Amino acid sequence: MTHDRTVTLGLAGTGRIGTSHAETLKNLPHIDRVLVADIDAPRAREAAAKLGVEALPDIDTLLAADLTGLVIATATDSHPELITRAVDRGIPVFCEKPVAADIHGTLAVLEHLENSTVPVQIGFQRRFDAGYRAARAAVTSGDLGWLHTLRATTLDPTPPPADYIPRSGGLFRDCGVHDFDIIRWVTGREIVEVYAVGANRGDQFFVDAGDVDTAAVVSTLDDGTLATISLTRYNGAGYDVRLEVLGSKGNAIVGLDDRAPLRSVEPDYSGSVFPAYPSFMERFRQAYTDELAAFVAVATGDLESPCSPSDALEAFYIAEACELSRRERRPVRVAEVRK
Repeated sequence: MTHDRTVTLGLAGTGRIGTSHAETLKNLPHIDRVLVADIDAPRAREAAAKLGVEALPDIDTLLAADLTGLVIATATDSHPELITRAVDRGIPVFCEKPVAADIHGTLAVLEHLENSTVPVQIGFQRRFDAGYRAARAAVTSGDLGWLHTLRATTLDPTPPPADYIPRSGGLFRDCGVHDFDIIRWVTGREIVEVYAVGANRGDQFFVDAGDVDTAAVVSTLDDGTLATISLTRYNGAGYDVRLEVLGSKGNAIVGLDDRAPLRSVEPDYSGSVFPAYPSFMERFRQAYTDELAAFVAVATGDLESPCSPSDALEAFYIAEACELSRRERRPVRVAEVRK
């Protein structure tokens, strides 16, 4: 870093992911202060005491502090206001996805940011995972030849709490959006058409929320490459996130390690003795650290945002097209949902 200014990072939201981010920020080099706040002030004080960072009484006080950058890990419906308020104060922002709860809200934020030079980074941590980066390098170098198929999976071992589902945006916007983003990022191509189907074999609260607990998507990229995406909330074997990139010369597979929850029933194969990842927090711990380290570089002017709100919008368009396809039981061109 080339700056001389004291680096003070603010963090809004001290739930599970926020508390983890606060701990990461505290342990990064060149960070002088970490300030946290939450709509639930006692929760913020408790997290701060546990982590050895400073709690502020509310988010308004946090935004008024002399911040080098702000990390937003609050509920989705608060993201637009916090992003725009911080940017209007000249504070660089890192915000967990999504930018907003829907496309209309996302477009409103992008319009607000249109003439701003304050950087905003959206949290798609898979871009910082070593495996996905290696796959992207293999594609870019031409080692795989021309691509014909991608297979992406995001398989959660257990569903989130029932009260989360109605405000999650649904399986495609909440979960699949990571796969849509990483397919775009690894290949450098755009998904132009999707056909999505969903199923409900689990708890009734998914049905009550108009959501599905399992889904499959067949998508077509702008160069004709096919990509399938498989999603579920009920993968009892463990947290399973993989990407297979298959080309005319070779392949690259992300997530195929000793902790992948895959059990071969071939008689002469002895599988891994290591336990599966229990959740995304363990699977992507290093990626989250590298992502926030990148944001510190963004906030101090040493790096351009590696994942802009416009990138998040493109992934959101694909998720929206999937939801429309599922509901209407037909292929949908992504262009149909663009505003």
